Amino acid sequence: MSTADDAGASEQQGSAADGPLLNALSMLTPPVKQVVEGALMAAGGPLTPDQILALYPDEHRPSRIEIADAIAALAEEYRGRGIELVEVAGGWRIQVRREVAPWVGRLWEEKPARYSRALLETLALIAYRQPITRGEIEDIRGVAVSTQIVKTLTEREWVRVVGHRDVPGRPALYATTRRFLDYFGLRSLNDLPTLAEIRDPAFFGDELDLEGAVVSEQDMPPPAKVAAPTPLDETGVVDAANDNETKPASDDDAHDRPA
Repeated sequence: MSTADDAGASEQQGSAADGPLLNALSMLTPPVKQVVEGALMAAGGPLTPDQILALYPDEHRPSRIEIADAIAALAEEYRGRGIELVEVAGGWRIQVRREVAPWVGRLWEEKPARYSRALLETLALIAYRQPITRGEIEDIRGVAVSTQIVKTLTEREWVRVVGHRDVPGRPALYATTRRFLDYFGLRSLNDLPTLAEIRDPAFFGDELDLEGAVVSEQDMPPPAKVAAPTPLDETGVVDAANDNETKPASDDDAHDRPA
């Protein structure tokens, strides 16, 4: 038998093997809502309607309206429960509700990372003023931005370089990413609180320490809670060393700053 015949026979055998599987799927296809819920539970991250639709064989694929109805039904069922279904930039995801997050977080022995005020201020400036250069951030904050803070934000894929300012030295322009939106439970940058809301002390609640707070990763986004001040290193993560955010930028940092 020729090579072409062998390939044709293999294809026929593959189709024959797939046939029973597809027939079983068609006979045992559960309700759309169960498939959507199971997929979101197992995904470990957000899923778009297109990704959910791709789980079905072509001949048994539900409509987009059915997927949307299933998502709406699940969101309603989860009201008042310990989990919730929310839409973020990357799609829909099931997550622990803010109110119970401090208790659920005790399941993990490892303490979550905690971020310094310097890191959070840098991230906020990028979110609200993007695209923005490192030098512009320093001009607004009045202190040098540590290289390690920028490294931490980029390693967590919360910010990325989107271009370079057309000025001498061509400093990098930073902007937030989709992962930033997903992590903080945002569908888009339009969901960020307005500057007027942020200026209102009541917006942050009674637990905010405005004199130098440290925010726990476990508490972001559910719930946003501020811990007591703790010595920080220049990465913005809790460490035994003091935070050196006011340290002048090194020569390695010059390429990111406007001339």
